[in-house]
Amino acid sequence: MPVQIADSILQKLAGKTPPVTRKEVEQCFENRAGGLLRDTREQNRTNPPTLWFIAKTNQNRELKVVFIQVGQDVVVKTAYDPNPEERRIYTKFA
Repeated sequence: MPVQIADSILQKLAGKTPPVTRKEVEQCFENRAGGLLRDTREQNRTNPPTLWFIAKTNQNRELKVVFIQVGQDVVVKTAYDPNPEERRIYTKFA
């Protein structure tokens, strides 16, 4: 499943504190052990649906990765360090 990240998204990820790299996002896809959750909030609904998961990089950094799936490809919308509520939701429902 090829991971696509637009240049504008890569710039946004690089500006986060701490920055998130393409490599870290790809590692999260490779290391994902839990399921995928669908973002059903009205303001985040998309077609195809917005999906997300929490996984660790090879350096043990935990990231929330948000994406859409287009055919066999995934298109990353964002990635960042999850907050406690996101961790709780993922642990409960994934």
